[in-house]
Amino acid sequence: MSKLSAVIITRNEEENLPRCLASVKFADEIVIVDSGSTDRTLDIAREYGARVCETEWRGFGLSKREGVSAANGDWVLSIDADEEVSSALAEEIQNAVRDSTSVAGYYIPRRTEFLGRWIMHSGWYPDPVLRLFRKDRGNFDEALVHEKVVLDGETGRLRHDLLHYCYPSLDDYFRKFNRYTSLAAREAHQNGRKVGVRHVVINPLVKFVKQYVVKGGFLDGLEGLLLAILSACYVMVKYAKTRDLARRENSGRALPG
Repeated sequence: MSKLSAVIITRNEEENLPRCLASVKFADEIVIVDSGSTDRTLDIAREYGARVCETEWRGFGLSKREGVSAANGDWVLSIDADEEVSSALAEEIQNAVRDSTSVAGYYIPRRTEFLGRWIMHSGWYPDPVLRLFRKDRGNFDEALVHEKVVLDGETGRLRHDLLHYCYPSLDDYFRKFNRYTSLAAREAHQNGRKVGVRHVVINPLVKFVKQYVVKGGFLDGLEGLLLAILSACYVMVKYAKTRDLARRENSGRALPG
């Protein structure tokens, strides 16, 4: 019978981790890849019987690749510490691992909470993510942020939701906002992206219209409006940071590691 490894990357996730770990207790093993936690993350992981791999932070893609390499299962379920596998999804995953023959990986619909509200429009739902895959047929790319699984083989789709408690407060949102825009800017700069007026003025406006109007963000109430505005700001700040990295490099200043 095929074995399933749940793989989770962490850094100071003591608030989220118990919920996450409890939801994947059906897996044959749980692997935690931790990058320098200073809170109770590692203690909590070991309390739940997880195997902990400590490593330096090198970006989301490489951290998740380390987790896949450390997994002993035939199948890998990759989830984030702020996510939860619903009971219905847990049953569906177990059936897929047990019964699947030709399928190499599965997309899972993800439902995200923003400021206490489940976002059901705005282009945020069903947000299918490829998170369940055969270890010998797939792995994550090396992207610093917005990493994805590269799969060799046929994919299927599961029906039940992966729950994402990503932004319980605006403080949480802006902490991630700053980190992710910096990582995205580094990646864009490394790829030689040239930034002009269009990127910091037009692209954010297009993002707002697309998310709020075209993709129905107005149906998500005030949270949908806030999310569209903040998503437009994300685009602007990402490109502004990309341009700033180029300016600093051209002036001979050291860039952030």
